[in-house]
Amino acid sequence: MSPADWQIMVTAGLVATACGLLGPFLVLRRVALLGDAVSHAVLPGIVATFLLFETRAPLPVIGGAAVFAVLCVLLIDALRSTGLVKADAAIGLVFPALFSLGVLGVHQWTANLHLDLDATIYGEIAFVPLDPWIVAGIELPRAAWTMLAVVALDLALVVALWKELKLTSFDPEFARSVLISPRVLSRLLLVAVAITAVTAFESVGAILVVTLLIVPAATARLLTDRLWLTVALAVAVGWVAAIGGYATAVRFDASIAGAMGVVAAVCFTLAFAGRSLVLARKRTLQSAS
Repeated sequence: MSPADWQIMVTAGLVATACGLLGPFLVLRRVALLGDAVSHAVLPGIVATFLLFETRAPLPVIGGAAVFAVLCVLLIDALRSTGLVKADAAIGLVFPALFSLGVLGVHQWTANLHLDLDATIYGEIAFVPLDPWIVAGIELPRAAWTMLAVVALDLALVVALWKELKLTSFDPEFARSVLISPRVLSRLLLVAVAITAVTAFESVGAILVVTLLIVPAATARLLTDRLWLTVALAVAVGWVAAIGGYATAVRFDASIAGAMGVVAAVCFTLAFAGRSLVLARKRTLQSAS
């Protein structure tokens, strides 16, 4: 394989690692579609960045998108924490409102400019080798270095707050009784998800980010009930999707992100079939006894 091939797979694997560290907590808290919500809610941030700075350069755009991504997750969590709105309904209320605000901004102030999500942060992973950075004598794509920093931050968050995240995910009422705030932990987690997603959008595209946040975590939950093993398996499945998807895309001259998504879905299907067979066998043995 050429250096470009390895760079693409490493970048996708780093995205999978960052998403795998956080995805299981989203699945446990039943807010798995948060990544999809963020991918739509960032549009007003893109419009605001252009209006304020008159640029579509990647770094300012990511900054503006990140502001609205964080705003999106905080609004969702605020609605959910009231107890009057369920998590799925909160997601369905907030991101269409922010996306609609962005659409109005595009129509009102940037009607003659091609300014949309595809032109700004919905990246193509095949292009990441074209923007190399050399750090400490090591040459990797800028996207890979950026995702490496995000992985380090996500890992530090999960390790530092492991007990708190675990407790608030499984038993928030008990967490409150021991003076651990589920709301604060939830918002920290959601902000980390927003930053991870927006950072990864530019290099690998929103669909792949949403896929790697949800599918590996859901697959891992079918294979084990232990949280630490769920996180480890989610990261592993993400890497399988990254490497296997790229190999499949090269073999069939297909979309790289699409192939990675399909491999992730195949992993889930195999895990689902295996879990179903195990449960069916247990029921048969119980009925026989």
